[in-house]
Amino acid sequence: MKIDLNNNIPLSRMIQESINGNQRMQKMLYDLYADSMFTVCFRYTNNKEDSQDILQEGFLKVFRNLHNFREDGSFEGWVRKIIKNTTLTYLRDNKKHAHQGTLNYAIEDKECNVLDKLAEKDIVNIVTTLPSGYRKIFVMHMIEGYNHREIAGILGCSEGTSKSQFYRSRKRIQETFKKS
Repeated sequence: MKIDLNNNIPLSRMIQESINGNQRMQKMLYDLYADSMFTVCFRYTNNKEDSQDILQEGFLKVFRNLHNFREDGSFEGWVRKIIKNTTLTYLRDNKKHAHQGTLNYAIEDKECNVLDKLAEKDIVNIVTTLPSGYRKIFVMHMIEGYNHREIAGILGCSEGTSKSQFYRSRKRIQETFKKS
């Protein structure tokens, strides 16, 4: 398990104490992960206030469900999944906010050969020009690694819609690249 070097308290102890209601330990857990989890929220919303609200709501879910953490994987991954799901729920419920603005993180290319030829900054600039529906599905598939069935379930659309939006986003990116 990871140790918080600032306090020399093992993560497993922080988790157990937080489950027992120790607010000091809960604060330490929050402080340990808040910055990276805020980044997760901001990637989707590009809105500081919304991201802060989502982060708070997400951490409430984390603390309510700490007893469910089974140490099968990393604690940070478990927290990230809760925060990401909280963010996606927020976006689904507040569609007007979905993916407005820039992407501030790396794009790991899995399928688009054209993306291999571009610098990361260029890719981010191109992706930010996509319509929000295209951008959302592109980010979920290419960056977050969701398959189209999972995207459809999360966004409440059909698998075909997810595939077609992804295809259209790829075409737009290719067209933009050809114009450059």
